[in-house]
Amino acid sequence: MKNSKNVQKYMFGNGSINNLKQILNDKESNSNYLIYYIDEYFKNSELFYKIPITTNDEVFFVQTKDEPKTNFINDFRDILISKNKNNPTAIIAIGGGSTLDTGKAVANLLTNSGNAEDYQGWDLVKNPGIYKIGIPTISGTGAEASRTCVMTNPKNGLKLGMNSDYTIYDQLILDPDLTKTVPREQYFYTGMDTYIHCIESLNGRYRNAIGDAFSKQAIALCREVFLSEDMMSDENREKLMVASYLGGCAIANSFVGVVHPFSAGLSVVLDTHHCIGNCITMNAMEEFYPKEFEEFNLMAQKQGIKIPKGIASNLDEETYQKLFNSTIIHEKPLSNALGDNFKEILSYDKVKEIFKRM
Repeated sequence: MKNSKNVQKYMFGNGSINNLKQILNDKESNSNYLIYYIDEYFKNSELFYKIPITTNDEVFFVQTKDEPKTNFINDFRDILISKNKNNPTAIIAIGGGSTLDTGKAVANLLTNSGNAEDYQGWDLVKNPGIYKIGIPTISGTGAEASRTCVMTNPKNGLKLGMNSDYTIYDQLILDPDLTKTVPREQYFYTGMDTYIHCIESLNGRYRNAIGDAFSKQAIALCREVFLSEDMMSDENREKLMVASYLGGCAIANSFVGVVHPFSAGLSVVLDTHHCIGNCITMNAMEEFYPKEFEEFNLMAQKQGIKIPKGIASNLDEETYQKLFNSTIIHEKPLSNALGDNFKEILSYDKVKEIFKRM
């Protein structure tokens, strides 16, 4: 196992967001301003007015209709440079996976030359990023704990992250109160991200005892949540927030498998959001993950969640070719799941057949 890095500090518990001001006061810096990236959902919300924003700070509301794209990240960087606000005390990201990934990506770009697309890959970031604080408002992506921030490059169709130790958050505030307003279906779809990337890790060949331990505990918590009568009870929202954090730690020490590359194809070609894309893909994965496929559907049935079907069942040949290209490009996770000969297993006709099941 390589030398591994985790989040330096985290605070957990209901109401813990109220400690943000003290955390910032304790942070030594030559700057007198902060940069906030906040999910647009919380604009003018009760949460927004709890945030200790001052007149010197820069606040950006992140639209989440589209997942992060490299040009969006470059634009955020350029705005800060134009305002001479490119060396803040901290970057604070408040929201779901897209917002958390945006905060991480901009923090890296402010201290590394070039554009976001130059750092899509493994260990390409050379300099530590701006100090950053992550505050998730939904549980499941693991973005708060992982060493990557996933983006799509519209020019080449590549969906890949800045996978680097420098991408990891310096401080987390894990407040289960912030997940109370999550829509029920979105809560399930996003929570399943943790379950899916952990089962992919445990079924892969790049495994180690620490990654396995994180994955197994995250899956156990997901089972407690999604096989219960009320997945959104106060206790279960706490459990899922812990599962999300552990899942992010798991994937930092391993790789995903077959589900995530196919989900990435849906995102790049059909603009399907990541978490629901994972769930749609999981329903076409029985041959690769038979036990987990059965359990996934049991959990969805238990919670009364219907997974969309037919999204890729009747497309033209050009679109299937784009889906194939956007899937097969993910060599690390596919070789983790299927071995070095994964391209022989996932021929164009096979990939097309799988997408037709979705």
